[in-house]
Amino acid sequence: MNSPLKIGIAGLGTIGGGTFKLLTEQAEIIERRSGRAVRLVAVAEPDASRMKEAEKNGIRCYADALPMAADDDVDVVVELIGGSEGIAKKLCETAITNSKHVVTANKALIAHHGTALARAAEAQGVTFAFEAAVAGGIPIIKSLREGLAGNRLGRVYGILNGTCNYILSAMSEQGRDFEDVLKECQDLGFAEADPSFDVDGIDTAHKLAILASVAFGGEVNFDAVHIEGIRHVSLMDMQFASELGYSIKLLGVASVREDGLEQRVHPCMVPSSSPIAHVLGSLNAVVADGDFCDTIVHEGHGAGAGPTSSAVAADLIDIARGLKVPTFGVPASELKSIPPVPMERHRGAYYIRLMVVDRPGVFADIAAVLRDHAVSMESVLQRTRDPGEPVPVVMTMHETEEAGMIRALEEIAAVEAVVEPPRMIRIEAL
Repeated sequence: MNSPLKIGIAGLGTIGGGTFKLLTEQAEIIERRSGRAVRLVAVAEPDASRMKEAEKNGIRCYADALPMAADDDVDVVVELIGGSEGIAKKLCETAITNSKHVVTANKALIAHHGTALARAAEAQGVTFAFEAAVAGGIPIIKSLREGLAGNRLGRVYGILNGTCNYILSAMSEQGRDFEDVLKECQDLGFAEADPSFDVDGIDTAHKLAILASVAFGGEVNFDAVHIEGIRHVSLMDMQFASELGYSIKLLGVASVREDGLEQRVHPCMVPSSSPIAHVLGSLNAVVADGDFCDTIVHEGHGAGAGPTSSAVAADLIDIARGLKVPTFGVPASELKSIPPVPMERHRGAYYIRLMVVDRPGVFADIAAVLRDHAVSMESVLQRTRDPGEPVPVVMTMHETEEAGMIRALEEIAAVEAVVEPPRMIRIEAL
C-alpha cells in the first residue's frame, strides 16, 4: 500500500483556511482518486488564533514557515502566504532546496519568479505547481498544458479579475458610476481598501503573464505586459458601447505574431453577441484559440476559498498520483525567450470619445488630424446639448497601428475646441 503524501500548509487566511477545510472534509474522496492518503501534517501561521483547529487535530503548528519547509515529515509545502518577494519566495526556495514539492496560489510570485523557481524544481526533481494561481476554480493551467497539448495556440485571452468584471457589469446593467460600484465592492469584501492591484489591471497582468508562458512555451515575462486599468471607463462610454453593439470588459490578451509575443491588459469593447460579453458579475472566463481545437471557452469562479482550494487540491492529487508534467508545459530549461511586441505596434480598431465645443469647422479639424496620421473613421455619433455646452462626439476607427492612433489623439487633444482629454477604448475582434 502506498504511503501517505504528507502536506504542510503555510498561511491560514482565506485560501489556506479553505484548503485546510477541503483536505479535512474531502479526505476520503481525495484518497480514492489519488490511490493513497493525502494527509495534512503541519501548518505555519503567525496568527495563533488561526491554528486552534489544527492544534485540536494534532497537526504540528509553526509560527515561522521556513522551519516547516525543512521538516523531514513534510513531502509537499503549500504556499498560501502571498506576495512576490519576502517570506513567500524564500519559503518556496527553501522547500525546493529540501527536495519538497511546492504547490502555490501566488500569481505575483510566479509572474516575477516563476521561470527561476520552475528551473530550480526541475533540477531538484520535484514538482512546482500553481493551478490555483490563475482563474481560481477553472482548471485552465491543466487545460492549456495537457488538454490542448496537441495544438499550436495562437491566442489566449480572458476576464481574469472578478472585481473588475463585477464593477463593469454593474455599471452596464444598473447605470451606476465606477466609484459607486467600487465602494459597494469594498463594503462587500470583494475589493481591498486599496483596490489598485485589481482596478489598475496588475492582478490581471500577473495571471496573463503566466497563461502566456504555459500557452506559448516562453519564459514568464511580466515586464513585457502592457497594463491599463478601468478607472477611466465612464458610464457615458458604457452607454455608447451598448448603442454601438458592444460591451466593455477588462481583458488580458496574449497572442503570438510573426514578430514576437503581444501581451496586453486593458478595457476592451467586445461584440455583445460574443460569449465573453455574457460573462457577468464576479465570474472569470478564459478563451484559447488553437489550430486543431478551434476556440475553447472556460468559465467559472476565479477567486474565493472554495474555488481556489479546489485548484490546490487538484495539484496535490496529481503529486499523490505521481503525475509528472513540466511546470509550463515544456521543460523549464527549454522555455524560450520570445521577443515582446511593443504596444505601439499593436493593430486594431478603436473607439474614441471627444468632448467638444459645437462650432463650425471643429469636425473638419479633427478629420484632418486623423487623415494626417493615416487613421480612417468607420462611424461617427454626435449628440446635441444646450448651446455653448460641450457635446460628445464618438468615432470608431478602422484597424490601424496604435502608434498612429496615439499621435493623432495627442494632436486632437491640443485642438482648442476639445475641452477634455480624448477617451480611447480598443475594439477587440473576437
